[in-house]
This record gives sequence, C-alpha cells and structure tokens, in this order.
Amino acid sequence: MEKDSKKDTSIITFLKGVSMGLADLVPGVSGGTIALIAGIYERLILAIRSIDLKILIYLLRTPFDRNYLEKSKQSFQSIDYKFLLPLAGGIATAIIGASRLMSFLLFNYPAYINSFFFGLILISAGLVYNRINEKTLKNALSGPIGFLFAFIYAGISLTISIHTLPFIFISGSLAICAMILPGISGAFILYFLGQYDYMINALHSFPKSWPTIVAFLLGAVISLFSFSRLLSYLLKKYHAQTLFFLTGLMLGALRLPFKKVITALEAPGIIQNPLTLAGAIISGLLGAFILIIIEMKRLKR
Repeated sequence: MEKDSKKDTSIITFLKGVSMGLADLVPGVSGGTIALIAGIYERLILAIRSIDLKILIYLLRTPFDRNYLEKSKQSFQSIDYKFLLPLAGGIATAIIGASRLMSFLLFNYPAYINSFFFGLILISAGLVYNRINEKTLKNALSGPIGFLFAFIYAGISLTISIHTLPFIFISGSLAICAMILPGISGAFILYFLGQYDYMINALHSFPKSWPTIVAFLLGAVISLFSFSRLLSYLLKKYHAQTLFFLTGLMLGALRLPFKKVITALEAPGIIQNPLTLAGAIISGLLGAFILIIIEMKRLKR
C-alpha cells in the first residue's frame, strides 16, 4: 500500500477527492489515474473491497432485533471510513460544483469543449494501448470489434438520445467501473453513451432532476460491488484482449466529438470566422497536452 496515504489528514484526503472529482468530470481523464498519482489508489481499492454489503441487512433488522446493532457496528468498523468519507466528499463536491461551469461551457462553446474532449480521448486511447504487453494478432482481434461497436453506436447517439431511467441506471453502472480504473475515463463512457450533457444538466438542475440522479447512483453503487469485479476479472484473465477492445472503443468513439465539433463550426455565422476553427484546434491540442502531462506524472510516481 502507498506509505504516504495513511498519513494524510482528512483535509488532504478531501482535496485528493476534489482532484479525482474534477478528473472524473472530463472525458478522457481517469479519476483512477489521479488516485494513482496522488498515492491513494491501492488504499482506495482495498477500502472499497472492505465494505461488507451485509451491513445494510443488519441496519434494516436492527429495529426488530438489537443484536444486529452490534453486528452493524462491527461491519462499519471494518470499513476504512476515515479515508472513504472525506474522499467521497471531495469527489462529490468537485463534481457538483464544477458541473455548473461545464454546463455553461458546453452550451456556449461546443466547438472548443468537444475539440478538447477529442484531444483527451485520442491520447487516452494511445495510453491504454501502451499498457498492452502482449501485442499479438490474436489479442488484437478484439480491437476492431471495439472500434466498430463504438463507431456505430456513436452515429446512433448523434441522432437518437435515450434518457430513460433504466438506461441512466446502466450508464451509472458502466461509468463507475471506468472511474476506478487507471487510464479509463468514466466521463468518457457517459459521453460515448450520449449521457454526458444530460447528466451535467441533471446535476445543474438538482433537486428537480432527483429521479435521474438516484437512478444513476443506484447503478453506480450496485455496479461498484458486482460488475466492477467482472471487469477486474477480465483485466486479470484477458488483460491484452480487454485493453485492445477498450483502445478500439475509444478510437471508434472519436466520431462523436468530431461530429459535434463540425456541427458547431457549421452553425450560422461561425464557419466564416477562422479564429473559431483555430480555437477548436488549439483546444484539441491542449486536451492532448494535459493528458500527456498527467501520464508523465503517473510514470514518475
């Protein structure tokens, strides 16, 4: 386990959570990578695994049987809550606080923001590819599958938006898995599924949007203790094939921000302004540069 993470005060842990939350809000940047850089990733994984879901059953039974109160206390004490609570608080504070700014930027500067996302996702795909040790033809076959799936789905999500509560639930369950894995962005998953703008606006309009937020959180919590284990298994058992698939997925999904940038640039009064095109290109390069810097810091860790 990282030696320095145990010495962190609650305030330091909270601030590290803020950093993770800001990263989780940006497609292409992984909160898991930030946790790795901050020296808390291993402790985070162990802390999540220390949570025994039986505590919920014990709490529900406590009013009818006082013996379950003691079991609840024992289960709670086994959780690294002194670490998880300030970390979760920091993540939530960052996401809720910055969502208003992101909503404003997406509405007013779609060309710049989506170009920024394009740069982030492109470099992110390269970083995931670099983590593949066994680059064989057999392992690489999953790459084109991921690419085609993402490319086709990205085209569909550009014309059809699905924002039903069951789909929001699924989106939350998939996003949380990516959020805790270094190099894979939870916000990218939402962006790819066509839920990113919608969830940003949902946070912005809370509490009116509480059903959407609850559905997303339920999916995230349930997945954290179930599907995330499956994803961890795939990465352990089929590491190269899974990373090839994810690389292809990211490259295929680039169709989404590219089309959004083109649409924004073709808006009336915009295409005639060369400064807007230059700004979009600079935004994309900036996104790529930021992620390269983050990766360099991770490698130094």
